[in-house]
Amino acid sequence: MADRPSGRGETYGGQSREERAADRRERLVAAAVALFAARDYDDVTVADVCTLARVSKRYFYDHFADREALVLALHREVNGWLLEHVAAAAPRDPDGLEAALRPMLAALVRLLAQHPDRARIVYINAPRMELRRRGVLREEAELFGRLLAPLAPRLRADPMRYQRTILALIAGVSEVLIDWVWHDMRDPAEPLVDHLTGLCASLLE
Repeated sequence: MADRPSGRGETYGGQSREERAADRRERLVAAAVALFAARDYDDVTVADVCTLARVSKRYFYDHFADREALVLALHREVNGWLLEHVAAAAPRDPDGLEAALRPMLAALVRLLAQHPDRARIVYINAPRMELRRRGVLREEAELFGRLLAPLAPRLRADPMRYQRTILALIAGVSEVLIDWVWHDMRDPAEPLVDHLTGLCASLLE
């Protein structure tokens, strides 16, 4: 005998319950990206997100506890996407700090320029949540610290100093990027990459 659905409403429009839930979450996330990219955090409501996503509030709360939980999830996903691409851009055998830093910073700046909606989520709206911002800084510092460690043996000899130097470096880079995104990325990307590379190399050297 052929298998039958386990309950009423298991499939609808050719989609399983799980597929419909995944589709609703995807629409909520896409709507939130569009809205938080266009407006400040305080100017976006749960109702706004649901209206744009064409999802009822009931289903919104199946996925997110509130607006802040939604932004945190967005921030986590977008920042993970950024770090993945930065790590992929790291050269295998760089000839010095600048050669290691430039492709990673270029990948970061290029992605932000290509995706201004995601840039605003990471660098404008989410920084209002200070604890999450600090967590992100540590995630980025850990990535850069790991990738640059072979090129900074003098600093690495003092692990605590090295960790704090990398954290200060990433915090500085983030503030510069926040300022760039805040001004709608009007300045060209290439000089920004040059400035950030020089800043980071000077601090590490």
